[in-house]
Amino acid sequence: MSDVQSFAEQRRRETRAKAALIGIDEAYISLLVESFYDRIRADRELGPIFNGVITGNWDSHLARMKDFWASVALSAGSYSGQPVPVHQRLSDVTPDHFERWLQLFGETLNETAPHPDVPDYFMLRARRIAESLKLAMFGVPELKARGVAATL
Repeated sequence: MSDVQSFAEQRRRETRAKAALIGIDEAYISLLVESFYDRIRADRELGPIFNGVITGNWDSHLARMKDFWASVALSAGSYSGQPVPVHQRLSDVTPDHFERWLQLFGETLNETAPHPDVPDYFMLRARRIAESLKLAMFGVPELKARGVAATL
């Protein structure tokens, strides 16, 4: 194993250990994802968007989201999708939808967290992901307003 691989594996172990100290494991991630998407499906604003795209494939979507969040929160490496192109195809999504998504995610975390540090642990990552997706989908509004093309 190379030095880089050893370092990466050590970082993954540290991430998993830190998460375990505050009760984040695969079982909690499963609860979080299931609870969150129950909330999403019932939401007046986001429910129609998600239900329109996922149409009957909720089990596979939930499994993919559990892999995604396990990779994000535990460095599990179980997710190998490409979220940017998937989200770029969603023509009905606006920047405000990301804010609503974050609000519902935060509420779900506050209700399900096994430790007081869990909401911050996830929300830090969720906000970064939301900002990255918004940039990929909508660019930088200030530059667009001035007619400047934004490239990532």
